Amino acid sequence: MPPHLHWLEPQDPFPSATLAWGPEDPAPGLLAAGHHLDAEHLQRAYSEGIFPWFGTGQPVLWWSPDPRMVLRPQEFRLHRSLRRTLLKFRAQRGCEIRVDSAFEEVMRACANTARPGQDGTWIVPGVIQAYAAFHAAGHAHSVETWIDGRLVGGLYCVGIGRAVFGESMFAHQTDASKIALAALVCLCRQQGVTLIDCQQNTRHLASLGAREIARDLFLQHVRQTRSQPPLRWQFDPVYWNALLPPEAIAA
Repeated sequence: MPPHLHWLEPQDPFPSATLAWGPEDPAPGLLAAGHHLDAEHLQRAYSEGIFPWFGTGQPVLWWSPDPRMVLRPQEFRLHRSLRRTLLKFRAQRGCEIRVDSAFEEVMRACANTARPGQDGTWIVPGVIQAYAAFHAAGHAHSVETWIDGRLVGGLYCVGIGRAVFGESMFAHQTDASKIALAALVCLCRQQGVTLIDCQQNTRHLASLGAREIARDLFLQHVRQTRSQPPLRWQFDPVYWNALLPPEAIAA
């Protein structure tokens, strides 16, 4: 018999994230199904270490995997090639990082990005609409790579207090998504954020310094940071100094 899966009516609270399916169950990390996908339920979910992910034709599925993949900004791995790319990006006219200037465009670009092992995307129009409302409420954000007035890469994420949850990235130019991630790392370092949620383990994230931690530790982090003052979601070029100190620029 498959394990019990919580079905949520719109007024129901989320079950504890610790009740998510375990490694021996059909879908490890799956916690519940149902609810409306809207800004209110998204805020409640992320505040409890839960996120939505589902396919076309499925109900809204809510997840809280154990272990949890996270990136500590101080552990971001700046490979030599990316360092060169960032130095060039910082020095070149027409290259800039923008925050929240094209949120829905970033989401649509993420939805249209092919990914290994995935036949489609869960970022369907209804999901974009829900996160756009979440963005309007001040909790979803985009970090964008712009070159000569064109959006060439970026990511979107969620911020609840000082808890930051990465969602998805895209690149229309080599390393454009990595530039946006590096900018988010710098922004987080500048404002004392100690952990960026990456949800699930991928080789790409691991190559950039992300690692798994126990869900209990992750949930403890969320509880400690969700009520703290929110980040200032703006990027100042001086933030690059966190990864590219002045002596590196001169070298």
